[in-house]
This record gives sequence, structure tokens and C-alpha cells, in this order.
Amino acid sequence: MCGQNRLSGAVKFPCVSVIILNWNNAPDTLECIDSVVSLDYPNFTIVVVDNGSTDGSVSVVKARFPEITVLENNDNLGYAEGNNIGIRYALEHGADYALVLNNDTVVDSKMLMELVAVARSVPLAGMVGPKVCCLEQPNTIMAAGSKIDWKRGIISHLDMGQRESELSREEATPRKADFLIGCCYLASRQMIERVGILDARFYLNFEDIDWCIRVARAGFRVLYAPKAKIWHRVSATLGLGSPANTYYMTRNALLFFRIHAPGIWKFLAPLKIMLRTLRTIGAWTLKSKYRTGVFRRKRDANLLALRDFFLSRFGRMGTDVARVCYGR
Repeated sequence: MCGQNRLSGAVKFPCVSVIILNWNNAPDTLECIDSVVSLDYPNFTIVVVDNGSTDGSVSVVKARFPEITVLENNDNLGYAEGNNIGIRYALEHGADYALVLNNDTVVDSKMLMELVAVARSVPLAGMVGPKVCCLEQPNTIMAAGSKIDWKRGIISHLDMGQRESELSREEATPRKADFLIGCCYLASRQMIERVGILDARFYLNFEDIDWCIRVARAGFRVLYAPKAKIWHRVSATLGLGSPANTYYMTRNALLFFRIHAPGIWKFLAPLKIMLRTLRTIGAWTLKSKYRTGVFRRKRDANLLALRDFFLSRFGRMGTDVARVCYGR
């Protein structure tokens, strides 16, 4: 199952399957699809994977876009496995590339054409990602490629918070990135068949970074394409500073650096993360300005994240963690 090449002539465009994961957020998903259908790329399909929504999302999406494929999961499988469902489907139905796209994004009409052009022109390009700007502040950059500080156990996004108009003229040539922000990246069939898909142990957060590292270490290139552009609504599903996001960020950062950090930093980087987390827990416990219900839940989420890392409890959070994070 491939899209139809809508441009005539001798040029053959690879088939791209655009995979959009939805969980109880039909409004953002519809806005995202609206932007995708306006892409100027001539050969793509859209696959929406619904992660067990209970808000009627599936019916709404099907009614608005009856021509697209909707895959329905019976439960919330998380970001990693939810997208894996779509990636497997894409490969089984003939896609040359899978574009993993968050539902809280809006894409520039030329985005996919630019990503595919880079993927086809650079040898062993396994993953290619766009410039990501903030949807609420369209001229503000969220990420222009991303980096990993292995010794400190820290990740960062290049040019984050900068306004496009204030930057010097950007290099038009694609460049290497340590990783691509997970809201959008194009992955080649060749790479996926050799490296595999997202690691479901992460469930949510760091699964994209883990994949990029595995891709690079398998000999493929992870590239930032400056001419491709999207806009991202930050943490529309969980909330940037929610207890659930705090839990997954802490636990999965420890798992990621333990797996991938080189040499002695495999042990020292997680230790530094733990010390930073313990300082945060102390501040959220002792300082009066943090003595609120939300910060108490975030503190407890961090404590449970440390516990679950040491007990090797990965994947979806347990029911005891969910009670703390969601108050139920």
C-alpha cells in the first residue's frame, strides 16, 4: 500500500508512510493531519495509530478523514510501542520510509520533500529530522538538532529558545546530530530492517534518543536537515512538568545512560543523574514554595523513578506510580 505519485514524469518518489500516534487528543490530531495532507510531496500515506483512546478520537478522525488508515490499539501502549505498531504496518505495506510524527505538530508544506531529498542524497542516511519550532511562538526554535553530554548525563537541543530572525544565516547543508527530537523524524526501511525499531522498555521519553544512538552505531547517519521545518506544541499530552513526565524522564534517563554511555561514564553519568535527582527531591521537600500538591506528587514520582530503575522495572509505569502521578 503506497500513496499515488501525483506528479507525472520520469521521476519516481519513494513511498513515505506518515505515522501519527493519538491518545485522547482528537483536536491536535486533526490539526496535524490537516497540515500533512497539504504536503507537496507526491507519494505518501497517512497511518493514525490510536493508543486506546476513550474520548471518541477514532470516530472523529475516521469521519473527518475516511480515506486514511486508522489502527486501533486496545490499550495505551506508550509512545514507543504505539509508534512501533505503525512502523511495522508501514513496512509490511511497502513503505520505503516511515515518518514518525507527533500529533501535536503542524508541518510546513515542503518539509517532507526536504527530508526525503536529504535521505536520498546522503549515503547511509538512516534518520533525518527537521528544524522544530514552537507552535505557540512560531519564530522560536525548539531544536535545530540535538546533542548528548555523556560525562554529565545531559541532553540539549541546539538553538533552543532562539528566534529564527535573530540567528545568522543558517548553513543549508545537512549536518550530523547526536539525536533528533522525537516529534518528527524520517527513518529509512534499510535502517529499520538492520537496526530494529523503538525500544518499548522506555515506553515514553528517551526512546527516540536510544534509537538514534543505535542507528549511528550501526553505521548509519543521523542528520538534521535545516530546510525542513515543523511547529510543535510542547507536551500537549502529559504536560511538560507533570508528575508522569517527571517519572519517565528520570527513570529513562538513567536507563539510557547506563546502556549507551561510553566507558566509565556508563556508571558515572547515571550517578550524576541520581545526585541531581536527590537534590531536586530535597528541594521539593524542604523549601516552602514547593509545598504544594503538584510538587509533592512530582517529588514522589522521582522517588519511584529511582526505585524502579534499581529494580529494573521498565515499560509502562505500575499502578502504584499511576496513583501518585494521576491522583488515582
